[in-house]
Amino acid sequence: MKTTVKWKGRRSFQGTTETGHSVLMDGPVKFGGDDTGPRPMELLLVGLGGCTAYDVVSILEKKRLDIIGLKVEIDADRTDTHPKIYSEIRVRFIISGRNISEKAVQQAIDLSEKKLCSASAMLRKSANIVTTYEIQELKS
Repeated sequence: MKTTVKWKGRRSFQGTTETGHSVLMDGPVKFGGDDTGPRPMELLLVGLGGCTAYDVVSILEKKRLDIIGLKVEIDADRTDTHPKIYSEIRVRFIISGRNISEKAVQQAIDLSEKKLCSASAMLRKSANIVTTYEIQELKS
């Protein structure tokens, strides 16, 4: 994969992939940015949430589970020695649907984190990732 990052002025940068998808990265005003986009480290967390959510939904749909909604909440702590590196990342899945199996959800999360999601593999090298989930059962 190829990515191009171009300076947009002040502390703003536009990252574009070879497929044409782009994202604006920016710094806070107090550090000379315009605060118009996420910081690069925030994008890592968005990547982790999106990657695992994509995997979990795909796996559960293949099992023909009736998934209506999925949200991933991520809360991360930075290290004391390097404030830009995460030491602990807490990932919480909130899954809504009908007749959702706890075992299937746990298996899907485990498979994503350990074998499928490259963002998870990368972040696990420096941070402790703790994952929990909640199933919101909807009435038929």
